[in-house]
Amino acid sequence: MIVAVVVTINWNDKDANNQDVMTSKKAIESVCQTTRYQHTCIESLESTADGSSDPKDLIQKSFQVTIERIKEAIENSTFMEKLEKDPRAKLALENCQKLALQAVNDLNRTHTKFESFEFNDLSHWIADLKIWLSGAITYQESCLDGFEETTGETGEKMKKALNISMELSSNALSMISEISVVFTSLNAGSNRRRLLFDETPVLGHSIELLPDWIDMGRRRLLAVNISKEIEPHMVVAKDGSGKYKTINEALKNIPQNRNQTFVLYIKEGVYNEKVEFTSIMTNMMIVGDGPTKTRITGNQNFKDGIPTYQTATVAVMGDYFIAKDIGFENSAGPEKHQAIALRVAADKSIFYNCHVDGYQDTLCVHTYRQFYRDCTIRGTIDFVFGDGAAVFQNCTLAVRKPLKEQHCIVTAQGRTDARQPTGLVLQNCSIVADDSYNGVKGEVKTYLGRPWKQYSRTIIMESNIDDLIQPEGWLEWNKTFAFQTLFYSEFNNRGSGSSKTDRVNWLGVKELPIDRVQRFTASKFIDGDAWLPSTGIPYTSGFFLTPPQYDASVKFSPVDDQEYQDLGSANAAAAPVSAPVSAPAESPTESPVESPPSESPVESPESEFPTESPPSEPPVESPAGSPAQSPSESPAQSPAESPAQSPSGSPAQSPAESPAADTDGNSAAAQVPSPAESPSGDSGSDGSS
Repeated sequence: MIVAVVVTINWNDKDANNQDVMTSKKAIESVCQTTRYQHTCIESLESTADGSSDPKDLIQKSFQVTIERIKEAIENSTFMEKLEKDPRAKLALENCQKLALQAVNDLNRTHTKFESFEFNDLSHWIADLKIWLSGAITYQESCLDGFEETTGETGEKMKKALNISMELSSNALSMISEISVVFTSLNAGSNRRRLLFDETPVLGHSIELLPDWIDMGRRRLLAVNISKEIEPHMVVAKDGSGKYKTINEALKNIPQNRNQTFVLYIKEGVYNEKVEFTSIMTNMMIVGDGPTKTRITGNQNFKDGIPTYQTATVAVMGDYFIAKDIGFENSAGPEKHQAIALRVAADKSIFYNCHVDGYQDTLCVHTYRQFYRDCTIRGTIDFVFGDGAAVFQNCTLAVRKPLKEQHCIVTAQGRTDARQPTGLVLQNCSIVADDSYNGVKGEVKTYLGRPWKQYSRTIIMESNIDDLIQPEGWLEWNKTFAFQTLFYSEFNNRGSGSSKTDRVNWLGVKELPIDRVQRFTASKFIDGDAWLPSTGIPYTSGFFLTPPQYDASVKFSPVDDQEYQDLGSANAAAAPVSAPVSAPAESPTESPVESPPSESPVESPESEFPTESPPSEPPVESPAGSPAQSPSESPAQSPAESPAQSPSGSPAQSPAESPAADTDGNSAAAQVPSPAESPSGDSGSDGSS
């Protein structure tokens, strides 16, 4: 009888275990159903789930598995570095170790924040998680980019080592993007949702809604002359009148991981230094005497054997960074190819009235949310590149004279996953010729951008485009690469180069109505209303100009599967459907400029504009009307050159919004040649014909 009881209990336990396994398997399949690499997702969770069917727990385990895989890749790279003979490959491996650690940091903070995730404020919580997971993907991709022009098989070995972790990182981003779908598919009702997260208080009751990094002093600091009205925490002065003569000397004494703003005042002078504001230097604010007076310069470059990533004169990695009235420069010159003046990987970072001067790859907006206001960026090839979510308002992008046989390309955005919430947005900016370019204006061809990576995304809106831009507008990277997956759009621009009549007819070049382009305004694209107004920086939340009236002759691009993937399928399902494009529409050449006062952000309307669409017709997938000359050299090298003096027609800074700090009487920074290199390690080119 005792034996019978034991057998019965064992069978019952086995049935319960089988039930648990089936329930866990079903939960894993549901969590993985929206991911890009489902097999990798299911396999990794089945080996680590420990019978769990809690979706929250499974998503956290996916983060942990990804972290473990990246750490394994770091160990492999350390071992390979010891054996590597090629100096460039050795530097690339060293680079990979740093980048992989950054990816681990992003996954760790995602894991930590997800533990206290709250459905009652989905948008802000998910925005943070998605941008950090996107950063983890970008860091791993950047590791592989570093093997450009290396010898041997090290690059391929590193790619193999990172393959699974990159797939898992992509999957993690998919899970977060689709999190509401995941819980709904598991019949997680409102009570269940509260149980999953009921250790977290409801936002607005016991959590302050304002960002925790904003302190009242920061707003005043941006509005005043710091040298006369505010005493900074630390002063650097080349002439010896400050505590330190060099920036790097001062950085050794900067407090780490601060929650309040730390102000470093850098007095007038040219500082020939390689500077890195590390990830532990949070809430840093650097202020100069004007972008042509306080300048940080260097000349490291790809041609001399340094990986592009490491050529940056100034690298910013600490979140909540602000720079005001400073010039950043790489003076290597166009003959040195890729040479970064400023590389930014700091979430919620701000650059106000700054100059960034170089030739190829001048400004790397590497990762996270970034905001540039009243800045001037000068270059030749791909001189604004990277995979951050970056908005430029009232900025001047000045094209400099390149080497012979080279084209100039303004942007090269590097999104590798359709779910990444990243891209470049140029709003109320000026794309103009620098003085040095004017002598070759009829000879050198210049383009708005080209697709550095598969899902490259660039939006140019309400901007002045001068006649240096080719009628085709956009240049191919390598034959037809990314024609169907890139996302480029021009909206309500003006100027002699803004006509869209002869633009390339690639599937990824979109004609968008107001309600679809509105998501790229600062308030929506980088969640600007949550963190920018508090700083006191001039900021426009929505559109600058009066949107154009509905025109029945304009045929809009149809909404495809990828357009809203970064927002999640629930948002994609609710997306407006517009008629397909049959020919690019002519953009308005002059719309009345009604810039709101820069200090008070303008709420962008929630789709209150007419959204009528012409009758639907089948999408036209025309042949790649790529610009005639395709660049022929190494992967996209990014340009950079001459000082930017924007012509009178540029959407210049209106008196109310123009930067306060460049009042030294100089209209442009010193023209120091800056090196250039291609953003990627892909098969792009340096812009050569």
